[in-house]
Amino acid sequence: MVDRAVKKKRYVVLIVTYGEVEKLTLRNLWPSSRRILKVITSQIVKVPKLLVYFIADYRSTKHFINWRLNGYRSSLLSINRAQTKAVARCLGESRDPLFELVDVEVLDAYYFVPPYLEEVLDRLQARCDGIVVVPMIPVESAFSCGVACRMIADGFTENRYTGTRLLNKLWRDPELHRISIDHLFSRLDAVLKEKAPAKTGLVLVIHGTLVRDRAGNPPKVFTGLDETGLFFEMMKERIMADPRNIFTDIRQGCMNHSAGGEWTSETVQKALAAFREEGIDHVVMFPYGFFADNSETEYEARKELTRSGFARVQYVPCINESEIFACWLAGRITGELATLFGIQQALGEALPGKVAVNQK
Repeated sequence: MVDRAVKKKRYVVLIVTYGEVEKLTLRNLWPSSRRILKVITSQIVKVPKLLVYFIADYRSTKHFINWRLNGYRSSLLSINRAQTKAVARCLGESRDPLFELVDVEVLDAYYFVPPYLEEVLDRLQARCDGIVVVPMIPVESAFSCGVACRMIADGFTENRYTGTRLLNKLWRDPELHRISIDHLFSRLDAVLKEKAPAKTGLVLVIHGTLVRDRAGNPPKVFTGLDETGLFFEMMKERIMADPRNIFTDIRQGCMNHSAGGEWTSETVQKALAAFREEGIDHVVMFPYGFFADNSETEYEARKELTRSGFARVQYVPCINESEIFACWLAGRITGELATLFGIQQALGEALPGKVAVNQK
């Protein structure tokens, strides 16, 4: 009989995001673009196999030229690695009694660049008792945590529900709202905080989503449209009610794609145009719908802000490597680890290749 007091469960936490190439070369961009088409775009547009390479290579070349001319280099992977280390540190410092029973390793993985999530999942199955997957996008949809769901379903046939957990619904957590709002107000330029007659607007940036397909029908996949709207309303209400608030108006700014049909109408461009009509003087932009800066936030959205023509503008970075955020996330992860441990204890199951604690 395995000694329960000695034999600890071994779990792995995967901090997962889309992933963008760090070294800007066409050789690196090509496979990334092809995976985006196969994993994301194919859910809403049926792309013929022969066109996948043509479209992906065209997009890669376009990004390469655009990013190279503007001197842009993605920081997404370096931020995600820093977040992974911060979560590991917070879990290691936790006094939760669960950690007397389990050992936890925290790793990073990605959808579109190595190390690929599905390959990491496959490699881990034989050497750990359970996996918690943490998609680093607050609002779930088929295009975000849904990608992880499919990879888990494909990789785990016998023990999908007893060997894995997927962290989701982060957008609903009031503590995340508080942390994000504190981050926003702590980063505001002092000149914007001064009492003045100038009107200041806030654009809350989030990834947009599909509203109707090409035929004008609701999408067949879960898009997180309602959740995106609710998340914005919750944040707007809390910011406007905060005693530190300096904003005259707050608008949603969605970063959309062009494929598949009609996307969310509350775009960054429309938010900025509405502020001009309202006579707003200063504009602040905060990507509350992203946990880490990437090409859509620190490059595309920020570029729209920079050239918007307002008297003063400020881009507040994503929450990125915030220690407070990492420890909050670690707390949510601990809850999933405890659930996974409880399920396995109740059923006496472990992943293939490991001996369950109630077996001889």
